[in-house]
Amino acid sequence: MYSYDEPVYLISVVAKILSIHPQTLRQYEREGLVEPGRTDGKMRLYSQRDIDKIKTILRLTRDLGVNLAGVDIILRLKDKLDEQDKELEELRINLEKFKSNQAHKHVLKKESSYEVIIFQK
Repeated sequence: MYSYDEPVYLISVVAKILSIHPQTLRQYEREGLVEPGRTDGKMRLYSQRDIDKIKTILRLTRDLGVNLAGVDIILRLKDKLDEQDKELEELRINLEKFKSNQAHKHVLKKESSYEVIIFQK
């Protein structure tokens, strides 16, 4: 089985899975919202992570009416929050180790400092 980040899906397959036109995927790439992998022959290949990101873009644009510039800002903020969450988790672990002087003690992990909730009509 392929990993979550391994680019394996052709643009036509992704377009069919998501019920969108391949030109929409090309537009998202031009806007810098997704960066699919490329074969030696320059064919676009998408990973499952790319597909999930495109699903988020579609939810934001279709369901919430966010334009692509707004989507870009939201995705950048989400990435920044993810980075800060990882850094905070590392600091929590180090603090716990320092307090207890026990490397085997477990710390509860907070998944994320944000949550996107999208309601269906």
